[in-house]
Amino acid sequence: MTPTQTLDQDDFLNLLVTQLKMQDPLNPESNTDFIAQMAQFSSLSTNTSTNAKVTELQSTIQFQQANGLLGRTVVLQPNSSTQVSGTVSGITIDAGTPKIVVNGQAYDLNQVVSVALAKS
Repeated sequence: MTPTQTLDQDDFLNLLVTQLKMQDPLNPESNTDFIAQMAQFSSLSTNTSTNAKVTELQSTIQFQQANGLLGRTVVLQPNSSTQVSGTVSGITIDAGTPKIVVNGQAYDLNQVVSVALAKS
C-alpha cells in the first residue's frame, strides 16, 4: 500500500476513535476539545467539497471559452520567441483541460494573444 500525502475523512475518524480509546479515563478529553475537532473536520470537509466544485466550474468555463473560439482566427504565443496564427478548427481534451486546435496542433487557451473573426 502506497502512503498518501493528505488525510481524508476516514483518516480523521480513525484518529478520533484512536484518541478516544487511548485517553486517560481519569483525565478524559473535554467536550469542548472534541467539538473543536469536529468543527475542524466539518470545515475541512466543506473546503474539500468546495475545491472540487470550483475545479469542475473552471473546467466548464474553459471548455466554453474554447468552444467560443471555434472558427475564429487566433494568434498564439507558445513560447516567448514564437507566434502562430490560424483558424481554430477543433477542441481536444487533455487530462480534463480543453485545448484549441490550430493548424493541426493543440494549444492551451492561455497561449492565445488575440482573436479575430475568420476570413471568409
